[in-house]
Amino acid sequence: MTRRSYAVDVMTLAPRLLGATLVRLTDEGERLAGRIVETEAYGGAEDTASHAHKGRRTARNEPMYAAGGTSYVYFTYGMHHCMNVSSGKPGDAQAVLLRALEPTEGLEVMHAHRGARKDGRPKPDTDLCSGPAKLCQALGLDRSMTGLDLTTHPRLWIEPRLRAPIEADIVTAVRVGIGSAGAWVSAPMRWYLGSSPHVSVR
Repeated sequence: MTRRSYAVDVMTLAPRLLGATLVRLTDEGERLAGRIVETEAYGGAEDTASHAHKGRRTARNEPMYAAGGTSYVYFTYGMHHCMNVSSGKPGDAQAVLLRALEPTEGLEVMHAHRGARKDGRPKPDTDLCSGPAKLCQALGLDRSMTGLDLTTHPRLWIEPRLRAPIEADIVTAVRVGIGSAGAWVSAPMRWYLGSSPHVSVR
């Protein structure tokens, strides 16, 4: 995707990313990829659920203030990584959280990254990337991948969708896990493909 594709407000970019493909190239040169099936939008200073609420600016969330198309990978709860994509112009502090992927390439590596179930059997493919932490673990994304220019980086990028999803298949819903965000809890800022079995929460 080009810079121009990302240079839009977050409410436009988040649903636009549905159907696009996130690609991570491993050190061994293998493509780990998945079709984006769920996203969430996070605005700037006014959004109480955003890391940039009230204009907060730190080394951690600096990628949110970068030009649209910059990766923002953060570590949360002392155990999980989550990947976002900045949107708009430099200084806008908006980002799209990638919540779920339909894995399409490199599934064997993804299974190795995610590990087996408690009974030793492999996790189903639908459990590989059905959540923001799961997709980061499956693709091996961590803080070393934050602040990257997704329009030029050779190891991490997003390929544009070949065709737009059927409009009737796109579900708009509230965001997940922001119970302390006041009125923003009920804001319709999450989008997912209703027909996809890879979605995290319905």
